[in-house]
Amino acid sequence: MKKGFVLGILFLLPLVAYMFFASGVNHFSKLPVLETEIGTLEGLEKPNDSLQLKDKISIVAFMGEDLKTTQGNIFNLNQKIYNYFYQFDDFQFIVIAPKRSEGFTSAIRSKLDELTDTKNLHFVFGTDEQIQSFHKSLKTPFKLDSKLYSPFVFILDKGGNLRGRDDDEEVGELYGYNSASVAEINGKMKDDVKVILAEYRLALKKYNKLKTKIVE
Repeated sequence: MKKGFVLGILFLLPLVAYMFFASGVNHFSKLPVLETEIGTLEGLEKPNDSLQLKDKISIVAFMGEDLKTTQGNIFNLNQKIYNYFYQFDDFQFIVIAPKRSEGFTSAIRSKLDELTDTKNLHFVFGTDEQIQSFHKSLKTPFKLDSKLYSPFVFILDKGGNLRGRDDDEEVGELYGYNSASVAEINGKMKDDVKVILAEYRLALKKYNKLKTKIVE
C-alpha cells in the first residue's frame, strides 16, 4: 500500500506542477489595472443609447477609416476572441471608427452574421477629434495613424479601467494586444480575457454566498 501511494505521488506531482506552469501566472491572480479614469462613449454615434462601458467587460478596437483593409483584424478578433466569449452577458466587443467609414460596416457585419451571433459586437462612430480624445484617455504608449487606425486592442473592465499585464515576459507592461498577430490574440489576449471573466465570476459567487448568509 505504501509503495503504491508513493508511486502515485511521484506520478502526480510532476503532472500538477506542469499544469500550474503551463496555465500561466495570470490564471492564479487578477489581471492588473494599468490605467484608470478612461473616457466614455458619450458623444459618439452608437447603435443604441444604452450602449456604454460601465458594468461591461469591453474589448475596444480602433479600426480606422479604411475598414476594407483592416477588416482582417476584425475577423481575427471575431474568430479567436469574440466567438469564444460572446455568450457572456457582461462581455462586449466595440469597434470604433470615423463616420466616413460607416457605409462599409454593413458589409462586414453581414459577413460576421454568417459566422456568429453578433448581438454583443458593436460599431461606434465619431469625428476624428472624438476618436483621438478617447484613444488618448487610455493613456497607453500607442498612437493612432493618420487614418485613425491602430492594430492594438484593449481590455476595459466594468469600472472603465484599462487592464493588461504589468510583468509580460516580452514587453513588461502590456497595454494592448496586437490584432494583426493571431498568435498574440489566441495566446496572451484570450488568456487574459479568461482571467478577468473568472475574476468577476468569483466575485459574484462570493457576493451571492454573503447575501444568502445575510438572508438566513
